[in-house]
Amino acid sequence: MTYYSLTDNTNTATFSEAVIRGLAPDRGLYYPGSIERLPDTFFKDLAQKSHVEIGVSVMKQFVGDAIPMDRLEEIVADTLCFDFPVVSLDNNIASLELFHGPTMAFKDVGGRFMARCIGYFNEQNPKKVTVLVATSGDTGGAVASGFLGIEGTEVVILYPKGKVSAIQELQLTTNGNNIKAVEIDGVFDDCQEMVKTAFLDDDLKKVYNLTSANSINVARWLPQSVYFFFAYQQLLKNGFNGDLVFAVPSGNFGNICAGIVAKKLGLPVHHFVASTNINDTVPRYLQTKDYQPLPSKQTISNAMDVGNPSNFIRIQNLFDNNFDALKQQFSSYAFTDDQTRAALKKLHDSYNYIADPHGAVGYLGLQHYMKEKPNTYGVFLETAHPIKFRDSVEETLGITLEIPSQIQHILDKTSEKTSLKNYADFKDYLIQRA
Repeated sequence: MTYYSLTDNTNTATFSEAVIRGLAPDRGLYYPGSIERLPDTFFKDLAQKSHVEIGVSVMKQFVGDAIPMDRLEEIVADTLCFDFPVVSLDNNIASLELFHGPTMAFKDVGGRFMARCIGYFNEQNPKKVTVLVATSGDTGGAVASGFLGIEGTEVVILYPKGKVSAIQELQLTTNGNNIKAVEIDGVFDDCQEMVKTAFLDDDLKKVYNLTSANSINVARWLPQSVYFFFAYQQLLKNGFNGDLVFAVPSGNFGNICAGIVAKKLGLPVHHFVASTNINDTVPRYLQTKDYQPLPSKQTISNAMDVGNPSNFIRIQNLFDNNFDALKQQFSSYAFTDDQTRAALKKLHDSYNYIADPHGAVGYLGLQHYMKEKPNTYGVFLETAHPIKFRDSVEETLGITLEIPSQIQHILDKTSEKTSLKNYADFKDYLIQRA
């Protein structure tokens, strides 16, 4: 598989090069040279396939010959070692729960897959890889968990000071070992810009082998396609035969972008709904055809507090940069914190279902779409366990959440973090550590 930069398609890379570089030298995102539909036999037997069989079938064309098949199977098996249940709420609405992994967020899939790919590549090239990751909440924890103890790697996590939940911050700052946490006096977009700038900094390139673990990295982004197949498989087993709609809480738009890749691979999805909070760059674009990013604003669904979503350019390419084609299969709506709280209450009161704020935003987008398309079947993605947003959920619902084992063990740990203000500070921090 050859990847090319979306800034200049003459800048190409193999899978391993794209993973290690993270971002193309021209600052562009890597994009697959082709996406081939999976064979009809795959879909005919889908209901009987294991998660590992599905994962290998989905990922092998993107990995190509960069990883031998037996090792790819090991990597996929180690990545997909937890459940992805579809929970039915009504006759035509369900939740796809993606929080049953080690950090209780959907990003565990991409974080684990990427870490194990880099671990394999390091066996061939012993030069240490430094992974830079900007997080608005869940990415950093998933990447930290995925890379913890992986030989030949170190991870530096940048997160916006005071803008992640208490549990999220513990997941970022209590790992030790090869994981370092840096809080930035700013917003997520500032953290993401610092990561992108570091890749092009000649001084850093002299002393570091840098890559990114954000969804800009193909090894973080593409594996997320698999659980859309898992959802469809479970629906098939229950006799589903209709128009399937996925509503995805969207911040940097990597997750919904992976869903669209699944559709390109042949998954029969009728429509995608990108649900956002008040950071509404994409909903405004679909209304005006004018893409105007704005500084991000803080909300109770903080993992989606992204003003300039990196992956939207990939979504546009998946639709051949055809605005009309995009709007036929893709919608996007924005919702306030008050609407999010009301959705949390409705899910709890009507279905006895406890969602997190991001899942509630996904549910709102699904409801909005299905007002005009009531005969479709909707699945909203529940992307993180409610405990990660404990204060918002407990206050809104008037309940006390049980603390899962994945979270319990970090509550008494001590945070270790470095506080920085700007890119110059961050560069100095890295140079001093080199």
